[in-house]
Amino acid sequence: MTTIASPSPAEHAPPAEPAGGDPAPRARPAVAPSRGSKGWFGQLLLRLHFYAAILVGPFILIAATSGALYALSPSIDQVIYADELHAPVTATALSLADQVEAANRYVGADQQIVAVRPAPNPGDTTRVMYADPSLGESETRAVFVDPGTAQIRGDLTAYGTSGALPFRAWVSDLHRSLHLGDIGRYYSELAASWLGIITLAGLGLWVARVRSARKKRDFVRPNNTYTGYRRILSWHAATGIWLLVGALFLSATGITWSQFGGTNVGDLRSALSWGTPSLTTTLGDGVAVAGGHDGHGGGAEGGGVAINPADFDRVLAVGEEVNINTGLVEIRPPKNAESAWVVQEIQRSIPTEVDAVAVNGSTMQVTDRVDFADFGIPAKLTRWGIDTHSGTMFGLPNQLLLFMTALGIIVMTVWGYVMWWQRRPTKTSNRPGRAPERGALRRAPWWGVALVIAVGVAIGLVLPLVGWPLVAFVVIDTIIGWRARRSAAVAR
Repeated sequence: MTTIASPSPAEHAPPAEPAGGDPAPRARPAVAPSRGSKGWFGQLLLRLHFYAAILVGPFILIAATSGALYALSPSIDQVIYADELHAPVTATALSLADQVEAANRYVGADQQIVAVRPAPNPGDTTRVMYADPSLGESETRAVFVDPGTAQIRGDLTAYGTSGALPFRAWVSDLHRSLHLGDIGRYYSELAASWLGIITLAGLGLWVARVRSARKKRDFVRPNNTYTGYRRILSWHAATGIWLLVGALFLSATGITWSQFGGTNVGDLRSALSWGTPSLTTTLGDGVAVAGGHDGHGGGAEGGGVAINPADFDRVLAVGEEVNINTGLVEIRPPKNAESAWVVQEIQRSIPTEVDAVAVNGSTMQVTDRVDFADFGIPAKLTRWGIDTHSGTMFGLPNQLLLFMTALGIIVMTVWGYVMWWQRRPTKTSNRPGRAPERGALRRAPWWGVALVIAVGVAIGLVLPLVGWPLVAFVVIDTIIGWRARRSAAVAR
């Protein structure tokens, strides 16, 4: 799925207006201020905030709306799939071998198990996951088994390493790509990237206005004594500053899943040795096999060796002797004869439990281990950021906070468009309001122009859908302004 004074069309600084009325349109200056005049940067932020929000606002609305639904999806899944996820509590529990054999009888002997997730708590079911060539990429067939009776409670498609069930997987794909595949992912990257830019530009405008305002409290608490444009502006500014941290967080973490930006961020982390430690699953001298990226994506691969159901119990017992100490666990059989079993903690809520151990299935000896306590700070922050963005870090309070933040971004965007309409020349006009005056760069010193271009290029190298449009905006806006001045000079 970010904020400044907001992720929506920016407003003009309101001119003086009659008490209780809407501001009168401000006439354009006949002569642009000379180069080097003060205030060029604030005017540039205003124009950037306005145009970026106008153009990207629809994408932000879609991302925020789908993100609000995605935030609540973990809890919604518990309601929709209650029969599959839960079973009556019994005094005794069957072995994993018995549960796996029951699932095998249900699906047929020729199906390949890719993972087993034992029931984490009394009243929960065990999930046995199978590779299925009829499913899409990163999808598995999940069979839910009652751990007390071995009754099959359900059969659903699960997605990714998060094991998202159909509803959450559908919402996740809507939020990430509008169900349009890789092409659709450009929309979410555009929304996540520009939400941060619009938010930061809005923050700059908010600071500038607070410094010059007589009633500074109107920028942190909406003033309902105003009417019309000024009332919406007060709500827009005050709400935006309270959404600031949440909006920037969603923007930053959302970029990690983006098509271009996410790849560049991953490459940067690797270059700085900030990657997440991986578990070596190749027996003997081999290459480490990294785990999937949890959250919106990921996947599981089918194995190619015969699996003895009793080995699930034995391998889990070995892991529990080493570093597996939570009920939320996934056991993955070897991919081939040269691979180890993997026991991986999958507890994404606080406290984070993602320790993992590799076990030689022939000797039941541990061949490698990874402990979350040994992760570097960047790797831990990445893990926590992903889980908080996904709504699993702090449970329902986390989900409600994400939902309210997304709802706030939606409202901020709508208010921005309302202010744009309220700024129209007359109340009877069908035209929206005019954009802030151009010419900020003409008033800027040479180093200011160079700095703006340099920042745009630098951002473009990491976030192409931000940096290059930003450079294009500055260049095109400068050309249009130059042509307008030339036409005005010819007309005179």
